[in-house]
Amino acid sequence: MPTTRPTVHRSPPQSVTGAPRGKAFIAVAGNIGSGKSSLTRLLCKHFGWTPFFESVEDNPYLSDFYADMKRWSFHLQVYFLSNRFRSHKAIAEGPESVVLDRVIYEDAEIFARNLFEIGKMDRRDYDNYLALYGVMTEYLRPPDLLIYLQANVDTLVRQISLRGRSFEQAIPREYLDQLNRHYESWITRYALGPLLVVRSDALDFVNKNDDFQNVVEMVCAKLRAPSRSGAQRRRQAGARAGGSSGRV
Repeated sequence: MPTTRPTVHRSPPQSVTGAPRGKAFIAVAGNIGSGKSSLTRLLCKHFGWTPFFESVEDNPYLSDFYADMKRWSFHLQVYFLSNRFRSHKAIAEGPESVVLDRVIYEDAEIFARNLFEIGKMDRRDYDNYLALYGVMTEYLRPPDLLIYLQANVDTLVRQISLRGRSFEQAIPREYLDQLNRHYESWITRYALGPLLVVRSDALDFVNKNDDFQNVVEMVCAKLRAPSRSGAQRRRQAGARAGGSSGRV
């Protein structure tokens, strides 16, 4: 497996009214084309936090995967799992506040599950993948806040077209719709920590400052709100999984 480092960019620190004190670990989740990278970049610029971006441009499997999903699905998912685990570990061990572009939980709950269900990953590879995912996530602390960018397929298709990545242009609408259904199922079950759902179809937080400020206000409100302790979250997550959890 190729060894790559998480894509990390440093933002100059800024003094921002309403910004949470102390280290904050924020993650942005959402379908392909939902605006995760853009929101990650904007939040980090606003708060002076450090962004961790998803490995896309340097991903050695992505273009092959879109050309032949069944052949490359397991390779791609293991690559993403390895990179996201490395990012998550670096975030937990570092002193800085960060925003993570896509969380490790999306790999298993959305993408690997969908590939298995549509016949693009066989049972043996899927079971092997889930076993590896389970071992890895036992040792990870969940984000202090998960932001889910909820978008319909028309919005996703438009934004995928605008950003112009050649290997994404042939993604079928049906595939995006399948992923959306898995996202909606997962987000209703997410219980690892505070959750902010941003309905982004009518928002343009990249080009309209008022829209971005609305998102900033929602993020600050969620981070200031009392939340369950890590132990409470782990007990609930463990109960849902039918066992205990050892996240740190």
